[in-house]
Amino acid sequence: MSVELAPIRDTDVAAVADFLHTHHDPDVSWSQACSAALGAVEVPNHGFMLRDGQAVVGTLLALYSERLVMGRVERFCNMGSWCVLPNYRSRSILLVNALLAQKDYHFTVLSPTVGSQEILAWLKFGFFDTSAVLIPNLPWPTLGRTKISADPEVIESTLTGAELELYRDHAQALAAHHLVLIRGGKSCYVIYRKAWPALANILHVSNADLFHRALIPLTRHLLIRCGLVATLAELRIIERAPRLSFGLNSWPKMYRSSSLEPGQIDYLYSELVCV
Repeated sequence: MSVELAPIRDTDVAAVADFLHTHHDPDVSWSQACSAALGAVEVPNHGFMLRDGQAVVGTLLALYSERLVMGRVERFCNMGSWCVLPNYRSRSILLVNALLAQKDYHFTVLSPTVGSQEILAWLKFGFFDTSAVLIPNLPWPTLGRTKISADPEVIESTLTGAELELYRDHAQALAAHHLVLIRGGKSCYVIYRKAWPALANILHVSNADLFHRALIPLTRHLLIRCGLVATLAELRIIERAPRLSFGLNSWPKMYRSSSLEPGQIDYLYSELVCV
């Protein structure tokens, strides 16, 4: 087999999207997911692919971002969908090696399959602590002291600084849902994704204290306005377990960094907000 390893360029997106639609998941808008670029960052590629002649036979998608961490700009690469046809599985590692060969990046894999976790651990990826809670979304009565809005104009007028930049970068992300909680002159920006069967999976909370104080109206909103029966939240995002919650572990997530601690790495600018 004359297999070629190549970066995924803009001109390759259509072929890669067709491949993933046919061989990975037909329900995802791969043409948008493959070319996603969140924020003002120059991307070196959209990941890497294997070709046999003109046919795409394997892909590993990537999302790039630049984040300010402790006053320093850090570069991140989130590894996305890794799909290789059975006859070419022996070449799968070429895709990962090509991605990891790019210097000065911190890498995340936020939905590793069971099979890939062992390979990634061998490549010096570590696991995040994904201890989490499941919070029932119940129709509790509320006193109206907390305003909850998904209106883009309200969110834009409420958020400032880095949180406003986060919202603008993620406003068009396919899987990201946005809320702002306003109470007593303070606000909390919440990003979540919908997970099967009817869960709100919390990805970002800007003010954990206000999140907890507004939890009853928030979960009521998610149930009544969004039809979501429970909320899944990792403790690394919301800091502590609410009283009315059940402890569990979220899906495994992995990272590789030579200088950052897990607490300095989040789930934004990733496949979790795009797919």
